[in-house]
Amino acid sequence: MITRDDVLAAERRISKHVRRTPLLRGGSSSAPLWLKCEFLQHTGVFKARGAFNRQLAALERGELDPAVGVVAASGGNAGLANAYAAAALGVPATVFVPENAPRVKVERLLAYKVTVRQAGAEYIDAYEAAQEYVAQSGALFCHAYDQPEIAAGAGTIAEEILQDEPGIDTIVVAVGGGGLYAGLAAAAAGRARIVAVEPVSIPTLHAALAAGRPVDVTVSGVAADSLGARRLGDIAFSMASQEPPVSVLVNDDAIIAARAQLWSEYRIPAEYGAATALAALTSGAYVPQKDERVAVIICGANTDPCTLGDPTP
Repeated sequence: MITRDDVLAAERRISKHVRRTPLLRGGSSSAPLWLKCEFLQHTGVFKARGAFNRQLAALERGELDPAVGVVAASGGNAGLANAYAAAALGVPATVFVPENAPRVKVERLLAYKVTVRQAGAEYIDAYEAAQEYVAQSGALFCHAYDQPEIAAGAGTIAEEILQDEPGIDTIVVAVGGGGLYAGLAAAAAGRARIVAVEPVSIPTLHAALAAGRPVDVTVSGVAADSLGARRLGDIAFSMASQEPPVSVLVNDDAIIAARAQLWSEYRIPAEYGAATALAALTSGAYVPQKDERVAVIICGANTDPCTLGDPTP
């Protein structure tokens, strides 16, 4: 479990290292919508917040040896965030990615001068390889989503949303392993509801709520590169058990259409995982009540720009 106090501590710790991203008003006059533009964050993804919080806290406690550095396992985005944070803090980083990680993300990782190692076909394969490396090297492991400091760092997004628009009723977020969801739930508790959106092909939260515990799910679909965790993290499940979110599922067609809409209407180059949140609204999977004030987190933009004008993945 994490609390809002953890999120506020993260906010103080990382404020000089991350961008306060804008909250863009969109939608229509009769149905306004706010888009939290986290795709403008360092490395193009919200995960920079958790990466800085994890590494800075470890440095404060003496748990991070600057000579040994950090290690992360990622489909791409968490690796980018931890590589950027490590470079900013002057420590080395090693990132394990699946063999099918998007080329655009691997190329960006290499640009940060980190060591990139490919392992297996899914995130879990990269994770297991990273754990072996940690045992051998003593590097600090930075989880993609299931560590308190990672989730608390992500939760600072909700603090910014509710500071900029205190009247927001609902925050809509895409869920993979659940770190972002967990942080938002902690920050927004008692102030705004959370709508947790997942692809039907990777329903980690939905399946966990149904089973009463995190369970493995199959991983497939257009958003698998960023939402491709095989099971929900323990922190996210604890948060969901305490105060269940509104859990909705969307299919690939809805995700593709939402991504195309973000580009055509706002010129936002969202990746499929980021478009998943908006897809809940555009597909009708979640229908706000009259006068409900909704903010949607557009959480990442590490995508191939050549595909933005193409309606197919």
